[in-house]
Amino acid sequence: MGAAESVQRTTCCIVGGGPAGMMLGLLLARAGVDVTVLEKHGDFLRDFRGDTVHPSTLRLLDELGLSERFAALPARRLEEMRMEIGGTTVVMADFRRIPGPHKYIAMVPQWDFLGLLAEAAAEEPSFTLRMRTAVTGLRTEGGRITGVRYVDERGRPGELAAGLTVACDGRDSVVAREAGLFQDEFEVPMDVWQARVPAPRGGVKEGRVFARFGGGQAAVTMDRGDYYQTAYLIPKGRDAALRGHDIQWLRDRLGQLFGWDAEATAAIRSWDDVKLLDVTMGRLPRWHRDGLLCIGDAAHTMSPVGGVGVNLAVQDAVAAARILARPLRRRSVTTRELARVQRRRGLPVTVVQKQQRGEHDLLLKPALDGTLRSDRLPLPLRLVRRIPALSGVTAYLGGVGIRPEHAPRFARRYGWWGSLSAPRRAA
Repeated sequence: MGAAESVQRTTCCIVGGGPAGMMLGLLLARAGVDVTVLEKHGDFLRDFRGDTVHPSTLRLLDELGLSERFAALPARRLEEMRMEIGGTTVVMADFRRIPGPHKYIAMVPQWDFLGLLAEAAAEEPSFTLRMRTAVTGLRTEGGRITGVRYVDERGRPGELAAGLTVACDGRDSVVAREAGLFQDEFEVPMDVWQARVPAPRGGVKEGRVFARFGGGQAAVTMDRGDYYQTAYLIPKGRDAALRGHDIQWLRDRLGQLFGWDAEATAAIRSWDDVKLLDVTMGRLPRWHRDGLLCIGDAAHTMSPVGGVGVNLAVQDAVAAARILARPLRRRSVTTRELARVQRRRGLPVTVVQKQQRGEHDLLLKPALDGTLRSDRLPLPLRLVRRIPALSGVTAYLGGVGIRPEHAPRFARRYGWWGSLSAPRRAA
């Protein structure tokens, strides 16, 4: 880089324009913090990203005054999560039983959700979003991280100095790696194939998620209106070997699991229509360094079980904004304050990952090795089946979770009951 005066400056640099990054950018901008979000892609369009917006996030949008805009987005409501194991059906989560106004998960294309957040953030004078800007490294001074190095949309290198850098750049975070922060990884039993199948007649009932297990197979399908977003689980590391089959092999297996006819499964024309999710799961022992914080997938990679990744990332952003807005306005964020964010969010993440690992061991491993039987269901499934009220408990844990976050007062545009309230800046 050339002369020091050519270095651009911001108070908070957020790397990554996903759910955590865009939500944090919006909240900090509403606090009056000078914030810049760097996103390496030119748009938010990506297939098979997490599209689930949970009840706690829907409530957050109410508090931010964004519920009307969100209601205008194309969406489906998912009210139940069901499993079919052999001939046995278990309602694992019934969101109609949880308290609050949002008794469902909204299925919204993630690019629409991110576009909504970007539009709202752009209304704040202290917010900047820079697309096609890829972070390549970190600026440091005396052991403190002082911003990032990047390449812009024209391939030109640059630097952005920042009082705080926040890594929201996903499970393969460049920022975390450059900072020497690496996740402790957990073993997972599966990878996931993602495909779309046109909604056939008499298929999955609207408002439900279905998981089906049988004959050493496991798959989940979600109603997206004119198609089903379908995840087919395969043993970990078996992608290349299984793609040696003709594509009809996968069509037949999906048809067998869900009762779909050949016309529906023919929409999977070739293996090019089947995308691999290489499943990983882990957590940073420490989410921060002096001048740097990691949140969302950059701090904790989640299993796709339950679709909770987006919700947890958003909750991380809310907690970070509430804790850090004031010190950012003072331009003096300490490692002690960064540690507060991890302490606040560490418990919910740990609990969810423990739940996910339990589902891996009790359900997914036996399903994939063919030992899961309908007449010998794991105890948690038997209990939920016998006591329907427990499906409300599981829905609450998955849809709202432990230690749900509310919008900071400075970021609110509407109160809980919908009355207009003036926004309050952080002190």
